[in-house]
Amino acid sequence: MTIKNFIFDIDGTLIDTFQMYMPALLETLENHGYHFSDPAGIEKQLYGIAAVDALHKLGVPADDISALDREWIQKAYQKVDQVKVLPGIPAVLKNLASRTQTRMAIVTSKTREEYKKYFQDKYDFAKYFSIAVTANDTEKHKPAPDPLLLAMRQLNAKAEEVVYVGDMQTDLSAAKMAGIKFAGANYGSVFPEKLVNADFKLVTPADLLKI
Repeated sequence: MTIKNFIFDIDGTLIDTFQMYMPALLETLENHGYHFSDPAGIEKQLYGIAAVDALHKLGVPADDISALDREWIQKAYQKVDQVKVLPGIPAVLKNLASRTQTRMAIVTSKTREEYKKYFQDKYDFAKYFSIAVTANDTEKHKPAPDPLLLAMRQLNAKAEEVVYVGDMQTDLSAAKMAGIKFAGANYGSVFPEKLVNADFKLVTPADLLKI
C-alpha cells in the first residue's frame, strides 16, 4: 500500500540540536560529581533520548533525576542559538504537505512544553504537523513503540501506510516494534551505521519524496 502518513522525530531529523543539548548535559553531570572517560561517546549515545531516560541510563539515582533534569534543560536552552534547521527540511515538508492524502505527525522525546516553545512556536514549518506526541503523552518512551502507536491511533492510520522518520537506533527499534516502516535520516544522524536496517535510507531530506 502507499505510504500516506509520515511521522517525524525532531532532534537530528528536522533540526540539529546536538550542540545545544549535549555539552549542557556533560556540564550538569560534572557539576554533580559525574565524570566520564569518554564524554564524546556519552554525548552520542544519549542524544535524542528523553532527558529522564538518559539520566536513568547513566545511573543517576531516582531521587536526583528531577533536579538534574531541570538543571540540564535550563543550561541547554541557554544555548538555543546553537540549533540549526537541517538543510532542505522546510522545502521537503512543504512538498509532502501539498499532497492530497498525506498527513504528518511528530513523535519526539521533547516534553510538551519544550515542543511548543522551542519548536511549534519557533519554526513556520511546524504548521504542517497535525499531531504531536511528546514525552508527556506516554509512560514509556522510545525505543518502546508506545509513542508511535499513539500517533497512529490519532492519525487513524493503518500500519502499512505509515513511515517513521528518525536518526537514532531507538527510532528504528520503536518503528519495528510498532510494525511500521522506518526511514533512516542518515543526513542528520550521529550514528548512521546503526541505521543499516532502515527500510528507506535518506542521504538527504529530499529522498523522502521518493517514498
